[in-house]
Amino acid sequence: MQSNIIHTRVKPSFGVSIRKEIKKNWALYLLVTLPVVYLIIFKYIPMYGVQIAFRQYQPARGIHKSPWVGMKYFKQFFEDYKFWDILRNTLFINLYNLLAFPMPILLALLLNYIPGRRFQKSVQMITYAPYFISTVVMASLILQFFDARNGLFNMLTGLLGKKPINYMGKPEYFYHIYIWTGVWQSIGYGSIIYIAALSGVSQELHEAAIVDGANILKRIWHIDLPAILPTICILLIMQCGSIMSIGYEKIYLLQNSLNQSASEVIDTYVYKQGLTAALPQYSYSTAIGLFVSIINVILLITVNKITSKLSGSGLW
Repeated sequence: MQSNIIHTRVKPSFGVSIRKEIKKNWALYLLVTLPVVYLIIFKYIPMYGVQIAFRQYQPARGIHKSPWVGMKYFKQFFEDYKFWDILRNTLFINLYNLLAFPMPILLALLLNYIPGRRFQKSVQMITYAPYFISTVVMASLILQFFDARNGLFNMLTGLLGKKPINYMGKPEYFYHIYIWTGVWQSIGYGSIIYIAALSGVSQELHEAAIVDGANILKRIWHIDLPAILPTICILLIMQCGSIMSIGYEKIYLLQNSLNQSASEVIDTYVYKQGLTAALPQYSYSTAIGLFVSIINVILLITVNKITSKLSGSGLW
């Protein structure tokens, strides 16, 4: 009686398979290593210093030897007489900026339907170019454009017989100047990802719609917008996730004593308290930054959940 011999294939261990995978695609793993190292060094390791927000930090004594004070600096920020004004300015500027969110989408749709490839590329290059202007140069240009004496806008309005206006000295003009100069600078760059998404839309759908008598607006509404809706949702979620953060550079450069009631936001306040003050308050500024990060995370999770339910698209 012959016995049946069954040959089984031994699967390689997990470690061996990983080594083979890395050896096979070493170039890709090397490429990924650089951003991973960047995230670890500049994003994760600094989290160790967050405990400064709960200590009366003294550089000479170090983090561990600085006395623990708990929620002292959070209460100090909430009880600060500037708290509500700073919070109002931060939220208003970011919510105002959300109104400008559709501008890159509109530009991408316009470029998608512009006849003539050369003209389309020219418009795209012109709108994309301001993005390469540094923040310092951009702030200098804005101050020159809105100068009370020789500014471009005052020269144009002067031709109409109107008196010069100190735009940068009036708080009511600051919001509009900050938002719309930002739109001018970033609209071309923001439209690139939507143009890429529109390039993936099947031309057969447009051809079928044209045969059925659909005009451009109906094609945009029923074909283009549904195709780029996942991209719109993801970018909207990411923008809402940073609604408490603006960035201090541009606002700080445009800020002066006359418009400070409208231009003082959380980021500029943290910068002044933590770096430029006569006696820098490291723990206080860290506590404010941690508060902002917590609110941003809560908003990110909330908006992502709402968007996922409404449109089926989200970050996770």
